[in-house]
Amino acid sequence: MRIAVPLLNQRMLMVEETFPLSGKMRINVEPEKIGNFSQNQVRFYLKYSSFVVRVLKKPSFQKFLNWMLKKEKIEEQTVRAVHVKVLPLRRKNGKSIAGNCDTTRGRIRIYPKTIKFCQTFTQKFGRSTLLAYAGNRARAALIHELLHLKYIEDEKTVRELAKEYFCIFIQKKYAQSAHSFCIYTMIFNAKIRDEKAPSRVSYDPNIRLKLNETCLRASGVFK
Repeated sequence: MRIAVPLLNQRMLMVEETFPLSGKMRINVEPEKIGNFSQNQVRFYLKYSSFVVRVLKKPSFQKFLNWMLKKEKIEEQTVRAVHVKVLPLRRKNGKSIAGNCDTTRGRIRIYPKTIKFCQTFTQKFGRSTLLAYAGNRARAALIHELLHLKYIEDEKTVRELAKEYFCIFIQKKYAQSAHSFCIYTMIFNAKIRDEKAPSRVSYDPNIRLKLNETCLRASGVFK
C-alpha cells in the first residue's frame, strides 16, 4: 500500500530529482557551539538558515547553477555536500565569512550574518530589504565556492567569475530593472558612480544605473 506524501514534500522531491545539487543541501548545526547562545539567538539563526536553504533550492536558481557548472565543466558529482551553517563565523580580522569550500572533500559551507548586523540593517532599510540581501548573499557565496572546485587556489579568477555569474543571474531575475544593480552593489560593495557590468556580461543598454536612496546608503554598509 502506497503512503501518501504531502504535496510540499512531493514538490521538494521533484526538485531534488531534477536538480541533484538541491538534494545535497542541508542545515548544519554544531551542538557543541549552540550552548554559547541564548534560546532567542538560536531561534533567530535557525530561521535564518531555513530561509537560506529555501532560497538556494528554488528551481530558478538551481537551473542557473546547473547551467554554470556545465559551462565551467565542473562535474556535479564533485559537490559532496552543501552545508548551510546555523551559526556565523568570523575571520581573525573580525570580518564575517559568507562561505568556504573544502575542495578535497567537495564540501561547501554557507554562513549567516550576525544578529547584530541584521538588527542594525533592518532598522535602517527594513525587513524586506534584509531578506533580499541575505538570500542573494547566500547565492553569491555558493556561486563563489562552487567555482573554487575548479579554480582551487586562484582566488582572483574565482572572484571575477563569481561577480560575472551573479550579475547574469540577477539581471535575468530582475530583468530591465535598476533593482538588479542595487543588489549587485549590496553584495559586492561596488563603486556606484562608475558601476558597469563585469566583463563578458551583456545587458540591455537602456537600463541605467539610477539607484534609489536605499541603494546609495547600502553601499557603505555591505562589506
